[in-house]
Amino acid sequence: MHPTSDPQPSDILQLDTVSKVYGTSKRTVTALDDVSVGLRAGTFTAVMGASGSGKTTLLHCAAGLDRPSSGSVVLDGVDLSTLGERRLTRLRRTRIGFVFQAYNLLPALSVAENVALPLRLAGTAPRKGMVDDVLELVGLAGRRRARPNELSGGQQQRVAIARALITRPAVVFGDEPTGALDTRTGEQILALLRDAVVSWGGTVVMVTHDPAAAAHADRVLFLADGRIVADLHTPGVDVIRERMAGLDATSDRADAAPDAASAPGAALAGFGGRR
Repeated sequence: MHPTSDPQPSDILQLDTVSKVYGTSKRTVTALDDVSVGLRAGTFTAVMGASGSGKTTLLHCAAGLDRPSSGSVVLDGVDLSTLGERRLTRLRRTRIGFVFQAYNLLPALSVAENVALPLRLAGTAPRKGMVDDVLELVGLAGRRRARPNELSGGQQQRVAIARALITRPAVVFGDEPTGALDTRTGEQILALLRDAVVSWGGTVVMVTHDPAAAAHADRVLFLADGRIVADLHTPGVDVIRERMAGLDATSDRADAAPDAASAPGAALAGFGGRR
């Protein structure tokens, strides 16, 4: 049995028996395997796992960047599987925020213009003071006219967070948001994400490989072979590090195992099943 979560009235995000399979009928890779989990509004969740465990695929399916092979994703009351590409794009622009390891700022635009970009793309002009308010939240009130190349890495990530928050999204998804930063700057970015939950009532879902980063979350989901294998609430960094060490050891043993395809008779066995 793997952890599941029944839908709750306050769940802002609900994945129900979500699977994602890549490849053809002759050779497939199962990136997500029957994942069910609900995330409550106003919480900070970290997703961890060894390389290839499915954590980034989980984030992409939850955020509507990729469609599951089966199962459903309901975000802020909307079943993403019912949306065509145009409506899904509109929902991502207005109800979802993204923060990635690469800051993805447009170099020709100022800080303020980068922050306002999601609103412009959605055909909405920012209300007076709206950009200044979110820049003040991330500590960049005095840099609104600066270009990205005039900012440090940490400041650029602050701009990316401001851009993610400008639409007041239902959920902010972070894919290794502190991965390119030094420890001190990473801590500041995590504090900003936490503040987005506490002060703005937002919901944050963050993929990370760093136990210290995950310890900032209210909840940590651990993935292995496309399944949620552990679900811990407010764990300390030592508990997270110990759990990750166990998952890494299991992954290393699997990588070191003899390749079944090289065994006699493998050519007769077919290529179906999980990878």
